[in-house]
Formats: sequence, structure tokens, C-alpha cells
Amino acid sequence: MQRAVAVPPLAILRGEGPWLFDDTGRRYFDTSSSWWVNLFGHADARINAALKEQLDRLPHVMLAGCTHAPAVELAERLSALTDGVLGHCFFASDGASAVEIALKMSFHHWRNRGRPTKREFVCLRQGYHGETLGALAVTDVAVFRDAYDPLLMRSHQVMSPDARQALPGESAADVASRAAAELEALLASRHEQIAALILEPLVQGTTGMAMHDPAYLRAARALCDQYEVLLIADEIAVGCGRTGTFFAFEQAALPGQPRIWPDLVCLSKGISGGYLPLSLVLARDRVYEAFLDDDVARGFLHSHSYTGNALACRAALAVLDRFEQDGVLSRNRHRAATLTAALAPLQTDARIEHFRQIGMIWAFDVREALTGTRFAERFHLAGRERELLIRPIGRTVYLMPPYLLDDSLSNWLAGRLLATLDDVLSQTLNACDADRPPEPPTA
Repeated sequence: MQRAVAVPPLAILRGEGPWLFDDTGRRYFDTSSSWWVNLFGHADARINAALKEQLDRLPHVMLAGCTHAPAVELAERLSALTDGVLGHCFFASDGASAVEIALKMSFHHWRNRGRPTKREFVCLRQGYHGETLGALAVTDVAVFRDAYDPLLMRSHQVMSPDARQALPGESAADVASRAAAELEALLASRHEQIAALILEPLVQGTTGMAMHDPAYLRAARALCDQYEVLLIADEIAVGCGRTGTFFAFEQAALPGQPRIWPDLVCLSKGISGGYLPLSLVLARDRVYEAFLDDDVARGFLHSHSYTGNALACRAALAVLDRFEQDGVLSRNRHRAATLTAALAPLQTDARIEHFRQIGMIWAFDVREALTGTRFAERFHLAGRERELLIRPIGRTVYLMPPYLLDDSLSNWLAGRLLATLDDVLSQTLNACDADRPPEPPTA
């Protein structure tokens, strides 16, 4: 709020594809897909057409005692993408709401099964799951959590499998193994009290695109099975193809082996293509069945006025159509390879560390000694000068662009990003030189 006086918000009038245009007509490439939601850019013609058709038919009806075709079709198509393992869908409105639902559902599931002591939750250090009170309780981002800490339930935090923590000679898989060992020790001692483990598969986004080896997901699934703990995959940021597969958790399976799945999946952000708020929780049969009872108090108790909104569900169906009709995942593999090649200079740049990429996510950390004051803000403003709308997370610079890159645009984007980095770091060095006391005169 205070910085808005010095750096006023950018007034955006319209969007087209990966571009946003301000009130002066200047354009900006949306490097983060507007907080990871606009998978196919702005004002996509096919999603627009689907929404216009739905608008004339049914914008909304309560999903209490009623149903409608977009919600039914969306639930069935998403279930099919999990091989039918996650066969039940609960609709909500945003990512944090989906997390709240998954936490409540986990606890209530165990209570209905006669195990009411299982009411604790496990989350990963560096994890982020939203900013409502339940979601904050399993979030480890101090700037969001600390002010409200007295209001929050207590959760267990275990080591993140973030590959940047590798010791000399360690691989990302070794870090995942160390993290899994800490998780096992906790579950061994507290499994009678723990309802669920929640994690972001493959990438912890909000704390700086911390990427980990899929071995951790395999270990987490096995440990949750062993100790009778539900596994919640928060795919809000990493689902819908961001990591190279539609669900990030798909990459937990070893080559040639059947896919393994969590017990609950939270999905939001990109599922509606950046058009309308929508989230949902996919659940296994065994979770759903725990709530089947004539006693209303044993049913799952949660509702939103706009649950399963028909327009939002129709937007999501148009997104799924794009995946099926355009071969998005296979095309993204080419897009990712092209942009990674264009960013190759970063991999040997001494000014940065931990260049990393998975699917359509790229990130690197600027060395702390070179960041200076207000690094993220300065980088954002320097990016604007080069037609980039980019917002680093601390000293982590990342790209999560819409799925619209071609070779020319990838090379343009890489060039503008590298030029912005050079500009910002030269500003830092110049500022340091200005602050340095003058050299004493020589004899």
C-alpha cells in the first residue's frame, strides 16, 4: 500500500494473446500469465465464444439440489484424466477455498471412520497454500503468515525437498531422500494424530519456484499409505500442464509403471484459463464414501454461493478442449526446449545461481550480494521499460508465460530478460560505487 504512492499500479486497458496494453497504448508481455492463470493468453477467441454461448443459455444456478451440464462434464473429464482414480469432484471458487475444503474433508473423513484423534496436518517448509486461516496454517511464508499466527491451528512442518539444498556431491534425488526420511520420522511418531500431508508437487511456487525430484512424491505416497495418512496434492499453481504433464503428480510414476495418485487434488488458477474464479477438489472413492450417511452431520459440510458456476465451468471445458484439440502438452515440450536454449547464457552466468526449469516454468536466483535494495521492484520497473510485465519473488526471477510461444517470441523474450538483468545489476553496482568512500590520496 505504501509503495503504491511511489510506484502506481499499471493501468491496463486490454489484453490480446500474451500481451497487455496500458492506457497509453504501450504493450507488455505477460511473463507470469497474470499470476499463472492465463494459459492461452488474454481474450482467447475460442474461450470467448464458449462463454458467449453459455451466457445466453445459463450463467449460474445454485448447485444445491440442482445440477447442470458444464459441471457434470467438467467433473467427468477431470476424473478421466486421473484414470478414474479421483472420481469425485467438489466445486469451489478459488485456490485457498480448495485447500480449506481438502483440509476439512480430511479431518471429517477420519472422524466419520471412528478416528477423531486424526486432526493434525503436515506441510512442507517453504510451502504456500493460500491466505485464508486454514490455508495459512499449512503455509510457511512469513510475510503472509506471521501477522495472523495467533489465529492459526498448529501444523507440523517437515523439510522441503527443494533441490537447491543439495550438499556437495548430492543430487536432487538425494535431497528428496533426506526430506522423505524426516517425513517418515514424523509419521512414525504421530500418525495416530495426523489426518493428512499437503504438498505442492514438483514446484513450490510462491517461495521462489523451489523445484524437487519426483522421487519425493513416490516416497510421500508410500509413507502415507504405510501410516494411514491422506495425501493432498495442491496442484493450484502446477496443474494444467505447467510442469509438462497435465497434473504434476503424474511424474511420480517410474517409467513403464502405472501412475500413482494422491487422495485429494486441489485445482484452480489455469483451469478456467484466467477468465473466471473456479476451483475444485478431486477425491478418491474411499474419501467420498466416508460421508455417505443419512445423518446430515456426517455429510461434508461446506458451500459457496457460486459453487460450480456454469460460466466458469464452461470456461474450464474450453481450456480442456484446447489441450485435446491442439496437442498442447507435446507442443509445450518444443516451446520449453526453445526458450531454454535461448536462456542458455544464464546457465553459466556467475551473477546468478540455481538456474532451473521444468515444463513451462523457468527460474534463477540472483546472488544475494548483487541484489541491493528493493531488487524485485527495480527489476519489475526495468522490465516494464523493455515491454515485460515481470515480478520477481525476492531475488528469484521466474517465467511462467502463456502457452503461446513460438521460436521468434522465445528469442525475443530471452533477449529482453537478459537485457533487464544486465540493467538492474549495473544499477546495483553503480549504487554501490556511489556509496563507497573515496580512495585516500596517494603520495
